[in-house]
Amino acid sequence: MLWGLFLCPVAGGLAAAIGPRARGWLAVWAGGVLASTLVLAILAASDAGTVLRWGGGLTLRAGLTPLAHVVAMLVPAVAAMVVAYAAQHEHRQGLRRMIALTLVFVGGMELLVIAADFLTLLIGWELVGACSWALIGHRWHEGAPPASANYAFVVTRAGDLGLFLAAMATFAGSGSFAFADLAQVSPGLLALVAAGVLLSAASKSGQMPFAPWLFRAMDGPTSVSALLHAATMVAAGAYLLARLQPMLAPVVWFGPAAIAIGLVTALAGGVVALIQPHAKKLLAGSTSAHYGLMFVATGAGYPLIAILHLLTHGFFKALLFLAAGVAGERAGDYQLRHMRFGRALPLTGAASAVGALALAGVPPLGGAWTKEEIVSAAGHHSALLAIAVTLAGALSAAYATRFQLAAFGRGDVEGTYQPGAIEKTALLLLALASLALSLLWVPAVHEGLARAWDGELPHAESWELPLSLALIVGGILAGAALARRSALGTQGVTSNAADWLGLPTLIDTSVTRPAFALASTAAYVDDYIVDAPARGAATFGRAAARLFARGDGAVVDRGVRASSAFGRWLAQRSSGIGEWLADAVPEGTASGVGTSGHLAVRMQTGMTHQYYATITGGILLIVALVFWGAA
Repeated sequence: MLWGLFLCPVAGGLAAAIGPRARGWLAVWAGGVLASTLVLAILAASDAGTVLRWGGGLTLRAGLTPLAHVVAMLVPAVAAMVVAYAAQHEHRQGLRRMIALTLVFVGGMELLVIAADFLTLLIGWELVGACSWALIGHRWHEGAPPASANYAFVVTRAGDLGLFLAAMATFAGSGSFAFADLAQVSPGLLALVAAGVLLSAASKSGQMPFAPWLFRAMDGPTSVSALLHAATMVAAGAYLLARLQPMLAPVVWFGPAAIAIGLVTALAGGVVALIQPHAKKLLAGSTSAHYGLMFVATGAGYPLIAILHLLTHGFFKALLFLAAGVAGERAGDYQLRHMRFGRALPLTGAASAVGALALAGVPPLGGAWTKEEIVSAAGHHSALLAIAVTLAGALSAAYATRFQLAAFGRGDVEGTYQPGAIEKTALLLLALASLALSLLWVPAVHEGLARAWDGELPHAESWELPLSLALIVGGILAGAALARRSALGTQGVTSNAADWLGLPTLIDTSVTRPAFALASTAAYVDDYIVDAPARGAATFGRAAARLFARGDGAVVDRGVRASSAFGRWLAQRSSGIGEWLADAVPEGTASGVGTSGHLAVRMQTGMTHQYYATITGGILLIVALVFWGAA
């Protein structure tokens, strides 16, 4: 059943790739595949784990911890609504390919979630990376998407090297890739594992300094952006960190390093999102910030809180991205100053408001409860850290308010696009899911989940919630004020700050360009050094062939022509002799026969004495021959 979580969506994606192109069929098929995957995920809770022997001593291990089970259910639940939206919203050209890739993408994420060893994890990790590259570059015929896909791929691949380091260190220390065998790894090698995992998790989840790749990923379709940020690619890093936290906790610097990365990203991402003029990029900045909060919770020793925030974030972030897609389609671009569709798109605006309130951390939304739990988890580490997390929460409230008012505030902006029934249904279902997660505020619910999922909830200090709520109110007021500034983030200093504080230029200079330069150099070396002997042999072969061709024309063909000419001459010469011989034999024979006949006639005289003389001569001749033979 565990392997079915991977195989079901992958097989469904392959079938979709060769099936009908009709939007309705794609929506029904993909929805059925993802519903089946969700059922398998629910039933897989009772699966103790399984091992698949690959060969050569290598094995693939699958298993679901309680936290992994949460993510295994989240992925198809969010993906089903995103794919249904995509089937109606996205352009028809290439839609079948995009739906098929999305299903395979979900399969790769499920393999990553069920992995119980680094080898299985790496297969899922690489599959997710490859699918994200293809999906970001979906509109390959345009200029920007392929370049952005390459950028995102190279930047995340630079971080992915850490996972290979972690896998090699684990195998060197235990002779196995299994997560369970990390307990046998020496402290030095375990530190290498922790460093590799942290590097890879930071790159996948858009943490500093890798965060800018999320902006480039916005060149992909809206539904791809929603799935990337809500439940798949970007979620992989935070999930992996929470999954391995109990094994890596003995590394003394691991927790503080995760907290530092997460806190810096949460604050920087909040500032970037607050002044970002592009709707999807604003949400991308908020994604980095909230995954940063998950890093903080994990580093503080509360992976359950990180996963619960991953759960609530998945639903409200998918909702906001899909709402932004509707507004962007109506406006013709994603610039917030071109929107304000509250009157034109009331249903979409209302659904988006639910997501924005959850993003802002306003009670009683589920996103507010998980954010407050992160504050409490940070408070267990230090009061200063808790205050810093509340500041990140205030920034979240500010940019959530700015997004909602700028995109769906009241205005008279032109536009004709109206979402279809399936798009509206997907938005409403995501909004209802976000509202349903408000039950997390009920003590019986969150305490029951903590027991069921074998996790610990932090104890909140009395001052934390009042401070957090006060900062949220301040953030909402600041966001409302900034929403009225339509030119914010479009020029001058704010434009540079909105583009990740100049980090893209730094990454482009230090990572992307060197990577492409290295690739170009390797291609040059391959073409002009490695392939040179082969090209030389081919050149020599062509020269030898030409030489042999000239020799063939000068000697062989000339000999053939001479033989042909001699044959024709001989035939001409022999034709006369042949005719003479052919005629002379029958003519000579006939002449001899005639002469003999004539002579024989002359011997027939009728005179008896002549006959006796002839007979006597013949007898004498016979006697002479007999005596000559006897002698």
